[in-house]
Amino acid sequence: MDRNVLLAFGLTLFAGLATGVGSALAFFSSRTNKTFLSAALGFSGGVMIYLSFVEVLAKSKVALARALGDAPGTWATVGGFFSGILLIALIDRLVPSYENPHEVQQIEEMTAERHAELQASQARGDVKLLRMGLFTGLTIAIHNFPEGLATFAAALADPKLGVSIAVAIAIHNIPEGIAVSVPVYFATGSRKKAFWYSFLSGAAEPLGAVVGYTLLRAFMSDTVFGVLFSAVGGIMVFISLDELIPTAREYGTGHVAIYGVIAGMALMAVSLLLFL
Repeated sequence: MDRNVLLAFGLTLFAGLATGVGSALAFFSSRTNKTFLSAALGFSGGVMIYLSFVEVLAKSKVALARALGDAPGTWATVGGFFSGILLIALIDRLVPSYENPHEVQQIEEMTAERHAELQASQARGDVKLLRMGLFTGLTIAIHNFPEGLATFAAALADPKLGVSIAVAIAIHNIPEGIAVSVPVYFATGSRKKAFWYSFLSGAAEPLGAVVGYTLLRAFMSDTVFGVLFSAVGGIMVFISLDELIPTAREYGTGHVAIYGVIAGMALMAVSLLLFL
């Protein structure tokens, strides 16, 4: 168990701090590879949707049926699933639309083409841009808290499943890192500040894992695990449908995003079959 806890925490840390990768890409790349990012985000959504319905809910139902019986266990599984959706939807609803981090950001916004705008922003001490960047970072941190618990719970239950979810969440966090760093950079002119604000917004993910595990470990049982795990499935489905796939379509052209979704599902299907 101790080894699984450490692995689960490590995977959650990896997924959360991928926001720093997004920020770093903005500094070291000259252009956004829109096709790759669209396919990667679609792939991540496909992985999470497939795992949620095929693997996560199945494990949840087994645990809850063992604790409560077949019919009550099935009801509890469905209830936990929609409770997870409700939780992440409420968090999303509380975020002001003009500061929502789902807006697509591009690396080109941080290149020399925007140097004049950067100088103008700095000259007037652009508080609005800085505020937008800080609120975006705070919003992402709030979103990442339940995501961290989801990644942690999945890795604790099944390390192989946890790896797949952690990679999918990490891909999802890369554009979020760009979304934080772009306005902070233009407001302050500091790449260092932009990187660290982006990096710290992802730190809420391992924090969510630690807080969730600390609060729940004393009460852990088949019932608690089953409800938590079905809620994880709901959280991942909502993230995929509300954030990943729409963002993938914004970055991509044609059917790139949906090809990524199908590829993610296919890869997960094959990998699960290989471990039967």
